[in-house]
Amino acid sequence: MPDGSRGREQWESRMGFILATVGSAVGLGNVWRFPTMVARSGGGAFLLIYGAVVLVIGIPLMMAELAMGRGSGRGVVGAFRTLRAGPWWVAGVLASAAVFLILSYYSVIAGWTLLYTALGAAGNLRGMQVAAMEQMFNHVTGGTVLPVVGQVCFVVLSCTVAYFGVSEGIERWGRILLPAIVLLLLLLMGRVILLPGAVDGIMWFLRPDFTQLSVSVSLEAVGQVFFSFSLGMGAVLTYGSYLSRRDDIGNNAIIIAFADVLIAVLAGLVVISALYAFDIDPEVGFGLVFVALPAVFNTLAFSAFWNAAFFLSLSFAAMTSLVSFLEVINAIAMEELGWPRRLVVPLVGLGTVVAGLPSALARGALQDIVLWDRDIMDAVDALTSSALLPLSGLLTVIYVGWVWTARDAAREIAGERPLSQWMKLWMVIIKYIAPLALTYILLAGIVS
Repeated sequence: MPDGSRGREQWESRMGFILATVGSAVGLGNVWRFPTMVARSGGGAFLLIYGAVVLVIGIPLMMAELAMGRGSGRGVVGAFRTLRAGPWWVAGVLASAAVFLILSYYSVIAGWTLLYTALGAAGNLRGMQVAAMEQMFNHVTGGTVLPVVGQVCFVVLSCTVAYFGVSEGIERWGRILLPAIVLLLLLLMGRVILLPGAVDGIMWFLRPDFTQLSVSVSLEAVGQVFFSFSLGMGAVLTYGSYLSRRDDIGNNAIIIAFADVLIAVLAGLVVISALYAFDIDPEVGFGLVFVALPAVFNTLAFSAFWNAAFFLSLSFAAMTSLVSFLEVINAIAMEELGWPRRLVVPLVGLGTVVAGLPSALARGALQDIVLWDRDIMDAVDALTSSALLPLSGLLTVIYVGWVWTARDAAREIAGERPLSQWMKLWMVIIKYIAPLALTYILLAGIVS
């Protein structure tokens, strides 16, 4: 639905926006990365650190990006140029570069989940133990055909959603996919909690162990918040540009953040309960999702159903995120080049597939290429999550707090309402606390 004042698409409803934005935040990191980080970093103690980062950095920065999007009515590059002219558009370019790099490898992993959904539904994973699962994983991810096929199929599906626009594509499918993710996770939780020892796993998952906390753990918590909330990459800003003037940015940001955290914890309870019941180490990387958990599900009756349900939930989570990442690039191309959506979406999809080929082949034909002691996919992940996203977030809070000015941004968030004490606290966070915290995180990451 076009915005009459700006000729720009808009969300049809508040609920549609919230579901789509939560869907952007809920991705593979919630199901794979988050449980692993909690388990190895002090359990409940990490959750406390993570919660603090969400409150001090996550929610304020999400509000800032939503305000920039709605205030400018533009995508990530145009927003920096529109609100205050000057060289700050470079920050938008950095964010778009970060999201495109994420697209390149995220689409590959998403393709794996699609392949495994098909394998699970067909019963091809039935009866396999860990050793056989490892062979299957190496076959699926280490070849030259299957990883590319999976990536192409997933990008095509995601582009199909984006092709129909904001309300008819992204919002409509957000209403379907996010509830489906939650229902599938609840279904899995209802089953794994009945496993012997599963409740002990939940207690272990939530029990605080403050001896495990360190600077590196805090850095990981920040990186997880950025990646999980889609911050620093223009996705939240772009979705914010489709908001109407009547939408409450502050309340929406709080709802989105807490919904994402709750789904991440739910996914963690599913994963850790299953692994603890079978005494499997959660620190096994990709093997956690594609080797260990399918082997656990194979011990249950109707294993094909449980494997298919698990990987379908992963595929839905990956798609809601991938669509939002694609929309960042789509919006930039439509605004800066003046191209129609029907042309932009296929071209962006093609560019994503081409850029993702090195990551698709990182475990196969290109496995001998090592960057920073990592394969290509892991190197791109480390570059984006540890450097580009925090740097983009730092530039965003400096821009909002000091260039656009925190007061103008706060007025955009408040709308016609007077500035509350909470909004004045937000201004302090954006101007001082968030920049200092992000600067420390970047410097600590460089030193370590």
